[in-house]
Amino acid sequence: MVVARTGVFGAMTKEHREQLMALAREVSFAMGERIFEEGGRADRFWIIHTGTVNLDLHVPGRRAAVIETLGAGRLLGWSWLLPPHHWHLGAEAGSPVRAYEFDAVAVREMCAADPELDHELTTYVLGVLARRLRSARVRLLDLYAPYGAGEVP
Repeated sequence: MVVARTGVFGAMTKEHREQLMALAREVSFAMGERIFEEGGRADRFWIIHTGTVNLDLHVPGRRAAVIETLGAGRLLGWSWLLPPHHWHLGAEAGSPVRAYEFDAVAVREMCAADPELDHELTTYVLGVLARRLRSARVRLLDLYAPYGAGEVP
C-alpha cells in the first residue's frame, strides 16, 4: 500500500501514519453508488485513493444539493469523530472510486491510547470540518439566496 504524504497523511508523523494504515482496508465504489446517507450511523471513514465523491445535503422540497466534490487524497467523512456519530451530509461516488476505509471505533480507541495521534487527527479533521461548512454555506447561497444577496466573507 503506497500512501501519499498529502491531506491527513501529510498532517501526521510517519509513526502515526503507519499506525493508521495498519487499520486500513482497500474498498471500491461504482459510479453513482451511495456511500452513506445523511443521518445514518457514522461508523467508518475513508481516504480517497482514486476517483471523486460528491457530498450532498438534503434540502426539503428539492433535490439534494451537491455541496462539494472530493478527489484523491481527501478525507471522506468526519462525523465518525464527534458524538452522536451520525452523518451530517450524504455521499455518492461521482466516478469509480478506490479508497482506504477505516473502522471508526478502532481509530477512536487508537487515539484514546495515544494523545499525540489524537491531537494530529483531531486538528486535521477540524480543519476539514471548517472547510466543509464554508463550502456548504457558499453552495447553498449560490443555489437559494436571492440575487444580489452579497458575498460570503
